[in-house]
Amino acid sequence: MKKQRKIRWQLVIYDLLILLAVDFLLLVLSGKSIDHLSIFIQIALEIVCIFGARIIGNVYGQIWRYGGIQCYLRLLVTDGIAFVINVIIERALPHSIAHITFARMMAIASTNLLTVLSIRMLYRYAFKCGNEVTPFGRFLLLLLKMFAGKKIAGERNVNSNKIKIAIIGAGRVGVSLAEELLNNSAAAYIPRCFVDVSREKVGRDIHGIPVLLENEATLEQLKNLGVQEVVFAIRGLEDENKKRLYEYYRDAGYKIKVYDYPTMHTAGKKRRLREFDIEELLFRKPIVVKDEKTLSYYRDKVILITGGGGSIGSELCRQLATMQPKQIIILDIYENGAYEVQQELKIAYGDKLDIRIEIMSITNKPAMAKVFEAYRPQIVINAAAHKHVPLMEHNCVEAVENNVFGTENVIELCEEYGAERFMMVSTDKAVNPTNVMGATKRMCEMLVQSASTYGNVKYSATRFGNVLGSAGSVIPLFKKQIANGGPVTLTDKRIIRYFMTISEASQLVLQSGAMAQNGELFVLDMGRPVKILDLAENMIKLSGAQGIEILETGLRPGEKLYEELLTKNEDLDKTENSLIFIERDCPLDKAEIDSKMACLKAACDTGNDEEVKQALMKVVPTFRKPEEVNEKADEAEEMQDKREILMV
Repeated sequence: MKKQRKIRWQLVIYDLLILLAVDFLLLVLSGKSIDHLSIFIQIALEIVCIFGARIIGNVYGQIWRYGGIQCYLRLLVTDGIAFVINVIIERALPHSIAHITFARMMAIASTNLLTVLSIRMLYRYAFKCGNEVTPFGRFLLLLLKMFAGKKIAGERNVNSNKIKIAIIGAGRVGVSLAEELLNNSAAAYIPRCFVDVSREKVGRDIHGIPVLLENEATLEQLKNLGVQEVVFAIRGLEDENKKRLYEYYRDAGYKIKVYDYPTMHTAGKKRRLREFDIEELLFRKPIVVKDEKTLSYYRDKVILITGGGGSIGSELCRQLATMQPKQIIILDIYENGAYEVQQELKIAYGDKLDIRIEIMSITNKPAMAKVFEAYRPQIVINAAAHKHVPLMEHNCVEAVENNVFGTENVIELCEEYGAERFMMVSTDKAVNPTNVMGATKRMCEMLVQSASTYGNVKYSATRFGNVLGSAGSVIPLFKKQIANGGPVTLTDKRIIRYFMTISEASQLVLQSGAMAQNGELFVLDMGRPVKILDLAENMIKLSGAQGIEILETGLRPGEKLYEELLTKNEDLDKTENSLIFIERDCPLDKAEIDSKMACLKAACDTGNDEEVKQALMKVVPTFRKPEEVNEKADEAEEMQDKREILMV
């Protein structure tokens, strides 16, 4: 169906009056005698050519208050075409009609075009800046309002309830944000100044908005401009500078936001002002691990992910989906999580990705065997585990049944059905564990390493710390507590943890698995540890909430003040990735592992949680009581110099 073209006839009338005025000055009052008939014919010819070209070129279908360079170019092109047609027709007229010189025709066309361009530019300036920046702009707005005979849509009240912002960055992104806000009368924000490091821009105006030098953008200046919030609208800003600016404005009490400007990777997404993401507050470049070796390893492979609906498991599925696997099998006991990631990947990849869902527990070996029989997975990633520390302290039997014996089931099925590789997702809590969950994961690591000595499958385990925003982590809890008005609860203000984003952790797990030879225990470099108190304080400031209290509730069962990533700091081997290390740990032989598993089995059969915990302490020599570790926490290397840690 042909799109209906709308013409703003009021603007046509204004332009017609301008053309008649120009013709009156340059034809009638020119001093050269031209008969009235010739003048009438010349004016009629100009009207037909100029307005015909403009209407065909849709000049009067544009909204000039938002007009960009393309709008003015269209007017120039249409009037240029009209001039050429006008000259041709005028020269073809009979000799009985008085002809005007080419110079005069050029003067009429140029003066008319310059006038209509000027009127449009003044209108756009008055609409954008009239009531908010300069008295001159407000004067123009008043004139245009009188000329139009009605209220101009762009008129805005300087004393409106709009939030006044300072834009960090006077480059393309920052200017785009300012234009978007100025052009949108319904916007909740209004820019008051730019802050930039370029001395060439400082002291000048962009759309009537002053540009301040970064070190001269004092808090007093921002206060005088009425700035209420600060918006980061700059790409490529160094992490240290971003951290410094964030801390400067945060400490001054400003709420800080980020402007999402669309790029080739985010095309189609809505531009928006948003708060800093927790991942961004790490103030370091995100780790991207997608080398060709890793991509080619997973390409055209059948991959089974246990716990595939969880935080790490689902991200592993997303990462693998980009690597063109032959098939992904998501196995999880929680159907909602598995279903959600399945639907997400179906929407993203459609029929290009073969993805299957199996709902079951890894403790159900007969059901698991049917899955292995049906799909014959080449790569198995075991991310299924109970991971909540306090809950597992009171459910020791379930923790061992699921984490330890479930892992044993998967290992045995990998051997039975000829899988190529088994990869286990482990945790820093397995290092010198002080809780049941950590002890079960350490036992799983020993299982995997032992299997590498007698099995046909290539085995590896990858250990990392806490994952930002994962289910059950402190980030969602703090967000909920802040949204409810507080208080924010900490078990202990001294607690530190290693953090990594879900995407980073998943990529490193996949790369370490691809590079594994057999039996390696990979340790990820998690960077510097984060003080949870700092995390809570920054999340509160980031939210803009006032008066939210932070309360200590006391350490939970099995919780220690710090986590370690290595069991033996001196026993590490480097890999081709500077963030991945291999811990040299002597694997146990099958007989010793079988003995440990028999001990755990006997304890679980009693159904007594305390007996299971005692059995874990027996089979995992590094398992200690949390009180023993926390009493000496201040002497630990991990707890030193944490007052200067990376701010999150």
